[in-house]
Amino acid sequence: MAQKKAAKNELIEVPTRIEPARVEEPTEALSDVVAELAATSATLGKALHPRTAANLADVVRIMNTYYSNLIEGHNTRPKDIERALAGKFDDDERRRNLQIEAAAHVRVQAEVDRMAAENRLPEPASADFICWLHREFYRDAPPAMLQITGAGRDFVMAPGEWRSLPEHDVAVGRHVPPSSERVDAFMRHFESRYRFANLGKAGRIMAIAAAHHRLNFIHPFPDGNGRVSRLMSHAMGLSAGIGAHGLWSVSRGLARGLKSRGEYKSMMDHADMPRQGDLDGRGNLSQRALNEFVLWFLRACLDQVTFMSGLFELDSLARRLRTYVDRSAVLKPETARLLEEALIRGEFERGEAPRITGLPERTARRVLNDAVATGLLASETPKGPLSLRFPSDMLDALFPRLFPET
Repeated sequence: MAQKKAAKNELIEVPTRIEPARVEEPTEALSDVVAELAATSATLGKALHPRTAANLADVVRIMNTYYSNLIEGHNTRPKDIERALAGKFDDDERRRNLQIEAAAHVRVQAEVDRMAAENRLPEPASADFICWLHREFYRDAPPAMLQITGAGRDFVMAPGEWRSLPEHDVAVGRHVPPSSERVDAFMRHFESRYRFANLGKAGRIMAIAAAHHRLNFIHPFPDGNGRVSRLMSHAMGLSAGIGAHGLWSVSRGLARGLKSRGEYKSMMDHADMPRQGDLDGRGNLSQRALNEFVLWFLRACLDQVTFMSGLFELDSLARRLRTYVDRSAVLKPETARLLEEALIRGEFERGEAPRITGLPERTARRVLNDAVATGLLASETPKGPLSLRFPSDMLDALFPRLFPET
């Protein structure tokens, strides 16, 4: 009996337990969604000026953080995230810690986006990069956020380091990840299977979904695995050419699902604890079950790219800006001309306000100052050119359905 148990444990601890790691023979449905995702993401934001697109990407980072937190059961509103980014934290320790996590998520994703824009993003599924994501996410965390307690364990987590001690082991729901002493071996196998250098365009896109699931299956860190997996998926999307310069968010798709908000957890649980017939002869996940998860994940991604394409379409966005000005009690109608100028040109000099609005200089200056005071127009320096911005208190009006109604 002991020998049988040892043999079973040995089988469970073999890194090939994560196989099948990739989709080997895509179904027609999977091939179709890969092609559509590649095509749709390629056009997202193309009509926008790069400066406007960059400022919209700032909004998407806040959105991504909001939904990533929501998946973890934390409702940190955009205004709370914006305050955290400005260094304004809540007095309540719990809410303050949530703000610190949110600010860290935005900061890390912004750095990932910069690396991608500068063509210096490393292999996104490499062990070094995944450890870097975890280390950077917890870089500014107070000691209390690194203290892991419960389930018979009590220790301080080291950011950027795999599980390596017996007290790091824990069941995740019904799923039992590999033991800590085997995490390094699993992650070496993980890296070898998801190296983009070995994959073509379609293979890379499908690998995003598969790697997302298998990283959570391994559960390499004592805590923070979900956030790291979503940041990794974001980086993989950029490297695979479907990231659209950060103008869509995988976290929103996972949090909302295709039909219900519980789909993500259900799909992850199903692939971790498969139904009868979803296992191969060795007790591993079957290729069919993996394909099913990959198809669902990529359809959720496509749903988000399609949604954001409509939201960021130039004429549609210009129309919502005009509507916002029309309904404002403080902005003059001519403000809409300034906002549209910034939308189309990316930025304009302050001295151009009279020409853009058609108003006398003093009046145009007041209209401009009102737009700046609301936060809709801003510059990098006190007298620098102005570009379009999107303050958190205006997001619901400018981007309907971006966040859940409250």
